[in-house]
Amino acid sequence: MATKVTQAEEGIKVVTENRRARFNYEVEDTLEAGMELLGSEVKALREGNANLSDAYAVAQGDQLFLLNAHIGPYKPSAAFAHPPTRSRRLLLHREEIDRWLAKVRERGYSIIPLVVYFKRGRAKVRLGLCRGKTHGDRREEIREREVKRELDRAMRRG
Repeated sequence: MATKVTQAEEGIKVVTENRRARFNYEVEDTLEAGMELLGSEVKALREGNANLSDAYAVAQGDQLFLLNAHIGPYKPSAAFAHPPTRSRRLLLHREEIDRWLAKVRERGYSIIPLVVYFKRGRAKVRLGLCRGKTHGDRREEIREREVKRELDRAMRRG
């Protein structure tokens, strides 16, 4: 019998979440990847000093890299500070990279980071295979949300 495991039991500590990604993109598929980080970057992540607002993943050669992900400086290591928005290699299996890059090339998807978190002490990023929403899609989503809110209010009033 399968039991539902909570994030705390699995050792997951969320560092940052890209909330705009769910609004701007339609997420088709997700994938967990490791990140190749410097020591000061790991310590800055543990402090919660990260931002994914403009970040995306791109292929360079046969590797996948995370670009524009901002990991702020770790104050005690200021003398050996890392560049905040440097490109970081993502650690994935070859077949996962090939499968996603084929979809990106032929169907016009983007690879967007959704969440950065620690899982059993290791920094991970959840990537989303995303397709951009049009202006009309976003307006429709807002309209549906408002209608649902109104229905909930009406149900509560009786």
